[in-house]
Amino acid sequence: MTITEILAAAQQRGGGRTLSYQGVLSPVEAEQVRSLVPGCALVDVRTRAELDFVGRIPGSVEIEWQSWPGGEPNPHFLAHLERQVSRESLVMFICRSGARSHAAATAAAAAGYTQCYNVLEGFQGDKDAGGHRDSVGGWRLAGLPWYQS
Repeated sequence: MTITEILAAAQQRGGGRTLSYQGVLSPVEAEQVRSLVPGCALVDVRTRAELDFVGRIPGSVEIEWQSWPGGEPNPHFLAHLERQVSRESLVMFICRSGARSHAAATAAAAAGYTQCYNVLEGFQGDKDAGGHRDSVGGWRLAGLPWYQS
């Protein structure tokens, strides 16, 4: 697919929802965007504990949306984002399953970022019937690049 087709699909997929940002990408589409769009950014908003113990995505920008262990919102999230990612860049947000990244994409769009996308399924996907992750969707299950700390 071309970048135009990928982003059109992401925008259409997001069209059925009330979103303040441009759209939603699958993990595979997000990796395709990274290879096709120079200067784009994948912002991983998981906690340091998740990054250290679950795994990291090479080349991603890491900015916690919430802290561990208390889950307190990061009051400096937008300031960190502005220091590391241009407002003109295409920016994709990812977390464990897609919820925190939705909130981060919403906040970034409200702060003036005009090309924000959420990565559905996140890094680990949804829980399976047994309550475990990594077997129902997600970046890792799709076989995309990641490494363990």
